[in-house]
Amino acid sequence: MSKFFIAQIGRTVGLMGDLKLHLHTDFPEQFKIGSRFDSDRGELEVISYNKDRDIIRFRGYESMESAKKLTNTKLYASEEQTKEICSLKDGEYFWFDIIGCKIIENGEALGIVKDIERLAINDFLQIDTAHELIENGMPKSFLIPYITRYILNVNLETKEIEVCDAKSILENS
Repeated sequence: MSKFFIAQIGRTVGLMGDLKLHLHTDFPEQFKIGSRFDSDRGELEVISYNKDRDIIRFRGYESMESAKKLTNTKLYASEEQTKEICSLKDGEYFWFDIIGCKIIENGEALGIVKDIERLAINDFLQIDTAHELIENGMPKSFLIPYITRYILNVNLETKEIEVCDAKSILENS
């Protein structure tokens, strides 16, 4: 079962075991009271969360001394848990669904999505270039901005993303 890094716990805040939460997800709603997450310190259960301040408290860590033990702990969610808790709007996709998709422009396969990088306010698809294009002198990888200017259609059933003007990005990389 795949686990995805969704947050890292920061310093303690106050005396009651509150901790600063550094989000690595677009879905802060998953940190509701009673939610449980795997961590590198075992399973943790949320007993309070202030989404405006990104302050969280976990069962069994309700004092400043005990909460300090969680500083720098990473939180993980499973694919199933993520799909159950997080709701997507039309045209939105989970990163784990996009990774592995083939990039197609005008019927030509340009490569496969290896990862997604968030740079400033935009997401970029990190593409491993198709072997045939590498043999023709193209770079081994390139980035495509994940915006409607370049992304025409995402088909999760066929694991294909139809793009436009991505080949010129590849050629100029």
